[in-house]
Amino acid sequence: MKEADEERIAARLAKLMAMICVRNTGIEDLHAGTVPVTRTGDFSDVFVTDADGRRMVWTDVSHIDNDAMRDLMRQIVDRLYTFHMNRDDPQFRGHLDRWLAISGTWDDPKLDDALLAVISENEEPDRPV
Repeated sequence: MKEADEERIAARLAKLMAMICVRNTGIEDLHAGTVPVTRTGDFSDVFVTDADGRRMVWTDVSHIDNDAMRDLMRQIVDRLYTFHMNRDDPQFRGHLDRWLAISGTWDDPKLDDALLAVISENEEPDRPV
C-alpha cells in the first residue's frame, strides 16, 4: 500500500474512532454548561469560589474529579474495545459509515510530537547480540 493511502486511511479511522469512542461519551457532560467569559483569552481572569470560601483561578481548578475521570476512561476503553471487536460486523460497519460523513469534516490529524517524544525517551538503546 502506498504511504499516502495508508495515511489517508489512518486519518479517517482516527477521526471516526474519536467521534464514536471519545466524543459521544461522558466528555459531553464536561462540555455541557455555561462557558465563563474571559477578557484575557486564557481564563486567568475567571475565578471559582468553593464551599469553603477558597477563591481559585479557573485555570488552577480541576474540572474533573478522580471518580469522573475513572468513569470516563472506562467508557472510552469499553467503546474502543467494542469498536475493534465489531469492526467486521456488517450492521456495525453501516453505523460507522453514517458517522464517517460527520467526522470527515474535522481537521486532518497530525502526528502527536509529545507522544512520539515519550516513546523515544523510553526506548532502550540497541544492545549488541
